[in-house]
Amino acid sequence: MTTEHAATEGASPGAVASPGRPRSSRRRGEITFLRDVVVIVLIAVTASFLIKTFVVRSFYIPSASMQDTLLIQDRILVDELTPRFTGYERGDVVVFADPGGWLPVSQTPPRQPIVAAIDGALAFVGLSAPDSEEHLIKRLIGLPGDHVVCCNPLGQITVNGVPIDEESYITHASGNTVASQDPFDVVVPDDALWVLGDNRDRSKDSRYNQDQPGDGFVPVENVVGRAFVITWPFDRFGWIDAHHDVFVGVPDPAP
Repeated sequence: MTTEHAATEGASPGAVASPGRPRSSRRRGEITFLRDVVVIVLIAVTASFLIKTFVVRSFYIPSASMQDTLLIQDRILVDELTPRFTGYERGDVVVFADPGGWLPVSQTPPRQPIVAAIDGALAFVGLSAPDSEEHLIKRLIGLPGDHVVCCNPLGQITVNGVPIDEESYITHASGNTVASQDPFDVVVPDDALWVLGDNRDRSKDSRYNQDQPGDGFVPVENVVGRAFVITWPFDRFGWIDAHHDVFVGVPDPAP
């Protein structure tokens, strides 16, 4: 009688062989599961990073310069992709990096390493916007080549000789009815934009930066993208109106 037969014959009559997998097989299954989880997480993080870098990005509003269109602490999404193919239009609300000298020099208060690390990780995948205060958001009034003047006898801005009625979006904090208390007469250079805040009396925009190196113009390369939706707070959720209809009658700039 072989050893195998002896073991079988010596077993209890009611005993049943264990259906469980060998330990090595279970361990391989656990390793495979963990590997799949890591791969899924890496794919999700990479996709989030690519979306933030090339498609859409989150910012919050740090000042009242665009009130009442945008309020302090509103969270917005910025379309980075579409303008690369279609360009920008007059009326678009755009986010851009400081062209130089527009923002005051500020000291970032130190943060605990763990807080900084978490915020950095969230920013990497586009869920946080720690650099919002290093950017500005304004409404695009003049495209490259446009002749933008303020103001005509009715207190309106003219673009290429045509007056624009901005009452649908501008705020007069001081009660004035003119589009700007500070006159200007500019021709927008190639690859640049002329931008103004909707809250005309509380916005340090192109008008107030003409003494800076860029003469108040925003290089197109500094523009992150076009703001298109308010995501927070929920009671303000909705599309950001570009008011393109205000500029319908404006002709192309003279060659």
